[in-house]
Amino acid sequence: MQPVARDWSSKDMAEEVYEERTIKVNRVAKVVKGGRRFSFTALMVIGDKNGRVGLGYGKAKEAGIAVQKGIEEARKNLFSVPLAGDTIIHPVLGAAGAGRVLLKPAAPGTGVIAGGAARAILEMAGIHDVVAKSLGSSNAINVAHATISGLKDLKRPDEIAALRGKYVDEIIPGAINRAYAEKKKQIEGGERG
Repeated sequence: MQPVARDWSSKDMAEEVYEERTIKVNRVAKVVKGGRRFSFTALMVIGDKNGRVGLGYGKAKEAGIAVQKGIEEARKNLFSVPLAGDTIIHPVLGAAGAGRVLLKPAAPGTGVIAGGAARAILEMAGIHDVVAKSLGSSNAINVAHATISGLKDLKRPDEIAALRGKYVDEIIPGAINRAYAEKKKQIEGGERG
C-alpha cells in the first residue's frame, strides 16, 4: 500500500480556516557605524480551536511583514493535539531552552489557567480546561516553545496501551477514554462534513 501524498495547493489551504494570534512583537536593534538599525520580530500562533495548532517566529524590517512571516511559519509547523473532551489526556512537562511548562488536565468548567504565551497557544489548540505553570524562564519565546513541546509530547491512549502491551481500559480511566473517543469522532466528523 502506497502512502497518499496530500496536495498542499492554495485551494486546499484556503478551505482550512485557522485563527491567528500575536503572542509578542518585539523591536530589536543592530548597532552599526551610523547608529542603530531597527527591525521587528513577531511570535505568532495559529489554530483551529479543535486540536490543531502551530507556532511561528518571523523577522523583518517592518512589523507587518514580520507578522506575515510568523503566520507562514506557523502554518508549516501545524500539528494535532490529542484531546480528552476539552482537556488534555495526561500531565506533561514541556521544555525548550530555559523554559519549562507543566501542563495538567483539569475538571470541566475550570477554564484555561495559564499566563501569556502558554494561554494563547492552549486556547488556539481548543483546550478549554487545563492548568499550566511556567517553571523556568519567563521569556515569551521560551515559554511558547516549551508549551508546544509539551503538547507534542502528549500521547494518545491507544499509543500508551500499545507501549505497555495492555488494553486501553486497563490504563486510562473510563471517563477520560470516553471523552477522548467522543472528541476524536467530533474532529473526524468535522473534517468530512
